[in-house]
Amino acid sequence: MNESDAALATRLATQTGHRLVELRTHLVATGAPSWLLMDEGDAAAHAFIATELTSARPGDALLSEEGADDPRRHHHDRVWIVDPLDGTREYGDPRRSDWAVHIALWERGALTAGAVALPAMELTLATDPPPEVPAADRSRPVVVTSRSRPSFVTAIAAEAIDADVVALGSAGAKAMAVVTGIADVYVHAGGMYQWDSAAPAAVAMAAGLHVSRIDGSPIVYNEPDLWLPDFIVSREEYAAPVLAALDKAWQQWQQRRGSDLR
Repeated sequence: MNESDAALATRLATQTGHRLVELRTHLVATGAPSWLLMDEGDAAAHAFIATELTSARPGDALLSEEGADDPRRHHHDRVWIVDPLDGTREYGDPRRSDWAVHIALWERGALTAGAVALPAMELTLATDPPPEVPAADRSRPVVVTSRSRPSFVTAIAAEAIDADVVALGSAGAKAMAVVTGIADVYVHAGGMYQWDSAAPAAVAMAAGLHVSRIDGSPIVYNEPDLWLPDFIVSREEYAAPVLAALDKAWQQWQQRRGSDLR
């Protein structure tokens, strides 16, 4: 095992991204419809990653959005959690660059390596070396939200810290917007799966950002249930006020719900 896990994650994310860019360029040139770009991109990215991981780490288990759930992961010490093409809808639109490739390694209860490639931007961010988050130099913070499925928690977070809101596509693109300093907070509660946040969480934590569920609890990966509905990535100075505002909103909702039931 000459190649470290972090180096392998970085290489696979980057190489998969290059292949996806080339594939999209080719398909667009042939006049292919967007649904074909999306289907071909998902399939090609998964096939490449699965083949490479089987070769490089034959004993490890794989959890991929585009593959069947590997039953070995339930009793294995090492599981790769992969989203071969995060933001498939954006990939299907040649004008958009906000899609990503996620590669993460879960090992004995923790994420130990990961990489997120933003191929259309020619950028890969990884756990080793960890990214350096730029200093904030804006007059108002920025909260990033989904362009297709904006979540109510975005409005709560933005009000809590008096922030502007911007919309992007994939979860990886939004989380990496915080890592690269484009945004300050990414909060989501509209539903997602383990592969949507594993690699972004690994990279963001390596960069020193706050990463948790929206109730402030740690995110637990490689659970039997693939559903992992909420996620926050934030600069440390904004994490506490955003989490407090979300908790307050939850408590108020619970109180109203209790009143309605009486």
